[in-house]
Amino acid sequence: MRKRIYIHLAVVLILLFLVSQLTAQDEQWLQYHSSREAGQILGEFGSQVMQLSSEPPEGVKLPQFKGQSQLFAKWPTPMVKSGWLWVALDRTHKQGPYDSLYIDSNGNGSLEDETAAAAYRMDQRRAYFGPVKVIFEVEDGPVTYHLNFRFYQYTNNSLDASSGGWYEGDVTVGATKKHCVLIDQNANGTFNDKSFDSGNSDRIRIGSKDSRDTRFVGNYIEVDGTLYRPEIARDGACIKLTGAEDVKFGDVRLAESITQFSANGENGLFVLKPEKGIASLPVGKYRVYDWAVERKDEKGISWKLKGTGFREEIAFDVTEGKDAALSIGEPIVAILNASGRKGTHSFRHDMKGRAGEKIVLTRNGARPQAPKVHIKSADGAYDRTYSFQYG
Repeated sequence: MRKRIYIHLAVVLILLFLVSQLTAQDEQWLQYHSSREAGQILGEFGSQVMQLSSEPPEGVKLPQFKGQSQLFAKWPTPMVKSGWLWVALDRTHKQGPYDSLYIDSNGNGSLEDETAAAAYRMDQRRAYFGPVKVIFEVEDGPVTYHLNFRFYQYTNNSLDASSGGWYEGDVTVGATKKHCVLIDQNANGTFNDKSFDSGNSDRIRIGSKDSRDTRFVGNYIEVDGTLYRPEIARDGACIKLTGAEDVKFGDVRLAESITQFSANGENGLFVLKPEKGIASLPVGKYRVYDWAVERKDEKGISWKLKGTGFREEIAFDVTEGKDAALSIGEPIVAILNASGRKGTHSFRHDMKGRAGEKIVLTRNGARPQAPKVHIKSADGAYDRTYSFQYG
């Protein structure tokens, strides 16, 4: 009897050890990268536009500036207690844009101990800085982050910041290895922001290494037809994916001609292929992100209408057991705007959707030939046909 108890105890201990090992593997770590060309590398970065002032910040120690005047701004970030880091612009010449940038890189509230970052590219009105490093002090130790800055000198001076760093690496989703990329879309130093407003949601990619399929960070993410709950570290260093269970869904009713439909909200971004005009989403509040209608003509040529750029106030709720009906899709409206001044006439052709969204038409994946306009005078003396041009 005692031997049997010992054997059972050993089995339980082994199982507990295995479970603890599996739990530890759920947290998957990513590698940090930085570049001044981060936006070109990943193709997906938002920015923060900061308000500039010529008044030095009160109580902030400043470095020995070289120019006669400086500009100051706050870069907002929840990664420091104050909620922002001070930024200062200086210039080493009398005219042109500011060519030196200081930032409170260690978060101590002072600029006196900082070294200026020189602009790596300039023209008569613009200056580019980065990647500029800052260090956040968190519970687990220091965290490195980078920013890219752009200064514009026009009627009103402007400074904007975009993330110069991102995380990526291989992760295991289910039993499959995928490549994961985390992007700080709103450039505030964190990588796990989710919001009903797409501009304030960070971005995530899970797929092949060269995939550009970008989703919004939210409560869910769909990978290979399976829904997961992502848990992303605030600093972006790791991610945990848990299979989403007991999720309540509701239906969205669309025109049956719609072949693709995308919606976003705090639940994330979902790209769906409706069946007979019905698409299902987790219960929540959404905005229409885009829609598409694809057909082939009698010659086998593929045509695609895509509606994008919906107004932010157009939103809908998905509830369990009740359809949300959306008036999007065909028909679309072709608009010709004409204006004249001093014998010169200008024409502009646009296509709009039922909700005022922008319409893009493609033929076999490329823009078709631009439409023509036929102009004829009342007496028939003037009769000519012109072709529109893109751009």
